[in-house]
Formats: sequence, C-alpha cells, structure tokens
Amino acid sequence: MPACWYYIFYSAVWLLTCLPLRVQYFISDLCFILIYYMAGYRRKIALGNLRMAFPDKSPAEIRRIARHFYRHFCDQFVETMNLMHMGEDEMIRRFRFKNPEVIDRLYRQNKSIVAVFGHYGNWEWLASLPLRFEYLSCAIYKPLNNKYFDRLYIRLREKFGVKTIPMSLTLKKMLEYKNSGIPTITLFLTDQRPIRRNIRYWTRFLGQPTPVLTGAERIAKKTGQAVVFFHIMKRKRGYYEVEFIPITEDPGKTPDFWITEQHTRILEKTIREQPEYWLWTHRRWRHRLERYREWAEKNKVSGIEYNL
Repeated sequence: MPACWYYIFYSAVWLLTCLPLRVQYFISDLCFILIYYMAGYRRKIALGNLRMAFPDKSPAEIRRIARHFYRHFCDQFVETMNLMHMGEDEMIRRFRFKNPEVIDRLYRQNKSIVAVFGHYGNWEWLASLPLRFEYLSCAIYKPLNNKYFDRLYIRLREKFGVKTIPMSLTLKKMLEYKNSGIPTITLFLTDQRPIRRNIRYWTRFLGQPTPVLTGAERIAKKTGQAVVFFHIMKRKRGYYEVEFIPITEDPGKTPDFWITEQHTRILEKTIREQPEYWLWTHRRWRHRLERYREWAEKNKVSGIEYNL
C-alpha cells in the first residue's frame, strides 16, 4: 500500500475513533453489512471452517454463527482502533480481570509468566495489562508485511506500556529480562498456523488434525516460567473479562507437548461454548495431514509427535 493511501486510511480511522463509541458501533453495523453481504470478505473460508468444526450443525445454524462472528469481527476492529484515544479509566472499566489474585501471587513469588491465548474475544485489549499488574508486559508478534500498518499496531499495543517483541527475538529478549531479574508476562498467540518446516506437534482441534505451535511451551521450559491460559470472555458489546487458568508453575517437570495439549484443549472448549468470538477467517487447516506426512517422509523429517 502506498504511503498516501495509508495516511488517508489512518486519518479516517482517527476521526472515527473521536466519535462516541455508540456511534462507532453503528458504523460497525454498517461495515458488517458491507463485508458480509456485499463484499463477502473471506466468507467462503469462514463458512468452510465452521462446517468442518461443527459437522452436526445445520446449514442455518452455521450461517447464524457466521453472521454473529462477522458482527463481532467488525466490533473488534473498531475497539482495537479505539486504543488511539481510549483513556486508562475507560480501558479498566471495559476490560476486567476475573481472578487477578492468580497473577498477583506469581508476582510476589518473582515468577515470570508465559501467557497463552487464541484469537478470541478482543485479544488486542490485553494491551491494558500494565494498568493492573506490576509485571513488565511483553507481546510476541510477527511483523506485518506493510510497514505502515506494522507501526500502527505496535503503537496501539504499546499504548499502556506493553513491550512488543518480534518473534525472531523472543528467546533472546526473555533471557535478557530473566538475567536482569525483571519479572515478565509474555503474551503468546498459540492458534496460528505454523509454517511447515517448524511443525513439531499434531493434535485434534475442533475435530480436525491440526499442527499446533509449540514455541510457548519450549520458551517456558527454557526459562522456567509459569504458564497461564488467558481466557477472554465477551460479557456484552464493548465489555470483556479475562479469567486466568493456571496450566503449570514448573514446566520443566511436564512431558513434552503436555503444555501445548493443555492450552489447545482449553481454547477448543472455549470456542465450542461460544464459537462466534473466534477468528474464523483464518486458514487454520491449510496443512493437510496426509500431504504433510508425504512431505516429511520425502524430506526425512523426524521427531514429529502425532497425538491424533
């Protein structure tokens, strides 16, 4: 995208987020009609994913979930852009923590945390963590191809004090903080599709053979950090609550891939309960098990765990 188009987009979004949130949600409703009914943005992908995940649901129920998802998808974009102007008090009011004592206890023990979660609810509002917790909060991210949007999202995520870390520097930075005695919460999105050469673990996720990222588990074991699942629940439009679900405080004593399996199962349960809040437009099942096994055999790839 040329710089001029980006600045036009940025100016429009900046002006939009100056409006009262109820007006922004009205615009979100209009955007839903545009992208779902008129443009059909990734609608085939979303409907296909839903049919794969919920084969027992009727076509009408699948379409209903898809519509609710796209409404939430538009809301989530508006809410994320609102980080441009949202103040601390409003952020605290809209994004609450159900059981903060879980995190406070680990902080008193000087125990750093690997936080695992999925593209569910409004994960971008985890940018508010420094407003409540004394930890240094870090977010692992994959740099976007568009340098302008990359800078925009870094700015939004760092608004309240989160430090963004490129994926390639994850272990280096976490070891630096550990050696400096700085307790951290490091945020890992764990439901992204791994690139083929990095696949180490397959499991069943929403009924499908699925390769799962294992980086959060490997980092936790190398640094000895506690692992906590961040369960983001949407209470109503514009209001969320996070429940902290401890997975382990001693990752070194767990079997290989046990942590990965645990956070995958928690996310799966969450999605089955309220599927409209997961990111269904993501090509999560592009890697097919049969083709991967053929590729792995051809390239003599070993050490892959299949828990199917």
